Amino acid sequence: MRGLTPYAIASIVFALDRITKRIIESRMSVFDTHTVIPGFFDIVHARNRGAAFSIFAESTSPLRPFFLIGLSLAALILVAGILRKASNLDKPTAIGLSLILGGALGNVFDRIVSGAVTDFLDFYVGTLHWPAFNVADSAIVIGSGLLLLSLLRPKQQPAGA
Repeated sequence: MRGLTPYAIASIVFALDRITKRIIESRMSVFDTHTVIPGFFDIVHARNRGAAFSIFAESTSPLRPFFLIGLSLAALILVAGILRKASNLDKPTAIGLSLILGGALGNVFDRIVSGAVTDFLDFYVGTLHWPAFNVADSAIVIGSGLLLLSLLRPKQQPAGA
């Protein structure tokens, strides 16, 4: 993969995630809302103690943080290990894994430091509401989409085959 290395891409995602979360945390109180596009998009300050879409957020188990952090660290190690051989991957796969790595790093950092992930992008239409999310979540979703596209794309046959 030419240009930015997979670890550089992951580092950029992590940095953007930390910067945006820090801005929200320093300028808005938890539960504050700033309407950007009425009826469609708000900037909010939400704290997610659970996993994606607040799964396990209401759990009172003392094991919840260890489970969530442990699972995240295992995924980070797996993805970082795969990226060590990025030269063997096609470009969409390498970029997808890089985005996932950077996003996962951003969210696991939050969990370790504060026990919850800061979310702030809030999209909705009327009463239909998507859960609030952040830059890390966006990178993970885009990276997963690139992996899916890479899996679905027909493989090219070597020349002369």
